[in-house]
Amino acid sequence: MRDDTPELTEREREVLHLLAEGLSNAQIAERLIVSTATVKYHIGSLFSKLGVATRAEAIALAYRRKLV
Repeated sequence: MRDDTPELTEREREVLHLLAEGLSNAQIAERLIVSTATVKYHIGSLFSKLGVATRAEAIALAYRRKLV
C-alpha cells in the first residue's frame, strides 16, 4: 500500500470490492448478511478515508492504488 493510502479495515475492503463489482447497497448488504444501514456506514467511512464524494471516485481511486 502507498504511504498516503489510508488503512482500511477488512470489512471496508470487502465493501470496496463489491462497489467495484457494481453492486447496490442492498445487494452488498445481502452478500455480507448485514443491514443496508451498516453498508451505508462502511461506505461513508470509505469515502472519508479515501477523500472522495462518490462511488465512481472511490472505485477509480481503488483501481489506481491497486486496492481492488
